[in-house]
Amino acid sequence: MAQNVQQNYPRTAYILSLIAGILMVLSSVVVAFAFSVFFVVAPYHRMMYFAWPAIAFGMMSFFGFISGIIVLVSAFMLKSKPAESTTWGILIIVFSIFSFFGMGGFVIGAILGIIGGAFALSYNHT
Repeated sequence: MAQNVQQNYPRTAYILSLIAGILMVLSSVVVAFAFSVFFVVAPYHRMMYFAWPAIAFGMMSFFGFISGIIVLVSAFMLKSKPAESTTWGILIIVFSIFSFFGMGGFVIGAILGIIGGAFALSYNHT
C-alpha cells in the first residue's frame, strides 16, 4: 500500500525561484534570437563596428541563460533538499542579481528570484 507522504519544503520560495529561472532562460533565448535575426537582416552587418554589439549582446544573453539555469537547478534542489535551504537561497539570490548583467528575466524574473531566495533563507526546516 502506497502512503501519500507530503514532503515539507519551502513552497513559496520554490515556486518563485522556479518562475524566476524560467523567465531568465526565456528572456535570454528571446533576446538572442531577436538580435541574431536583426544581425542577419541589418544592412550594415558586415561592417566591423557592428561586430562588437553583436558580441556584447551574445555574451549578455549567454550569461543570462547560465544564471537562469543555475537558479532553476537551485530551485529544484531547494525542493529535494530543504534542509540546505540556506545554501540554495544564497545561490538563488546571487545568480538572480548576476542575471541583471545578462537579460534579467525581463527584470521581473530577477526580482522574483531575489524574493524567492529571501524566502528560502528565512525558511525554518524544523
